[in-house]
Amino acid sequence: MNTRRQFLISAPLGVLGVIAACNDGAHKSSGADSAASGSAAPATAATPTSIADIPADAPTLNWIPQHKDLVYTFGGATPRQHIKSGTRIVTWTEDCFDGAVKTAADLPSRKMAAGHDNPQTGPFYVDGAEPGDTVAIHIVKLEPARTYAVSSFGPGFGALVGNDQTAMLGPDFPETTWRYDLDAKHTVARSSSADGKYSWSVPLAPFLGCIGVAPAGGEVRTTIVPGNFGGNMDCPEVRAGNTVYLGVNVPGALLSFGDGHYAMGDGEIMGAAIEGAMNVEVYVELIKSKATPVPRIENADEIIFVGSGRPLEDAARVAFKAMIGWVREKSGMSVMDAYQFVAQNAKAPIIQLVDPEYTVMVKIEKSRVPGAVRA
Repeated sequence: MNTRRQFLISAPLGVLGVIAACNDGAHKSSGADSAASGSAAPATAATPTSIADIPADAPTLNWIPQHKDLVYTFGGATPRQHIKSGTRIVTWTEDCFDGAVKTAADLPSRKMAAGHDNPQTGPFYVDGAEPGDTVAIHIVKLEPARTYAVSSFGPGFGALVGNDQTAMLGPDFPETTWRYDLDAKHTVARSSSADGKYSWSVPLAPFLGCIGVAPAGGEVRTTIVPGNFGGNMDCPEVRAGNTVYLGVNVPGALLSFGDGHYAMGDGEIMGAAIEGAMNVEVYVELIKSKATPVPRIENADEIIFVGSGRPLEDAARVAFKAMIGWVREKSGMSVMDAYQFVAQNAKAPIIQLVDPEYTVMVKIEKSRVPGAVRA
């Protein structure tokens, strides 16, 4: 298996019964997380905390995973740490290449173990989380953990090449890697052409390409796949200052994240962003008895839904339908009025169109919603 696409063809995307293994390990907690879990009943949030109001004295889990601690699926992995609602997590994530690709001479197909794309930090078992609840992940801080990052192209993976689902005549482009070096202030990343004649810089805008919980029904998904559980959404709004809401599908939620992106163009058309390890600080809350069927992202000014699907228009439909439902709930509009309002006010950039499911983000400024209460 030399490409991410080949791995996807053969990897199991649905495995029933694996959740039993998660449950077997659900109560095995190391000493490192005992301070975060405690023995008291977990606090839950009726109204989510804003980023600005995160308690300074919140219980904090400081955990830097070893390579053996990383996982490569959403669902199916034994929890690495337990936390209670209202815990701050200070941690680190590896890059999408499992730390194996460091220079322009390194080709992922030769350096990486098959199936080791997008290693995840976690899963974190959220005490008290049950199906039908929601976890709110407030992203407090994301900072590059290295002075370099890498990007690559792999044959059969990208928006403008043939693959197993889009058959095209013509040769594959060659597997290629680019190394990006960060400036001293970590504001831009610089790279150059293979012949050294051209160079360019990209402003840094760090975010997490992957953030997700275990899927429903005991399903196990590779870390290349996005869905209603979150996963490999590659959404630039999963950034510091925003809160990501994900619906709980299994006991404990099994939250994980990784795939740090230092920057990325819309569409991720070559199959990779500017990929790098990340220092991460998040604050996790549990919202009881509140379902979140489609990943939602919020800040003080905007509401965002992320839809996944294929073809591309189905991904957009998922996000637009969720947005119309939110507008109706907040404003009291009829479905037709809400439909019209969203049609004229939403922005819907294509996030990525290279993964097994495409993703589209739909966003609206909260202040534009008639009668809506900002929350």
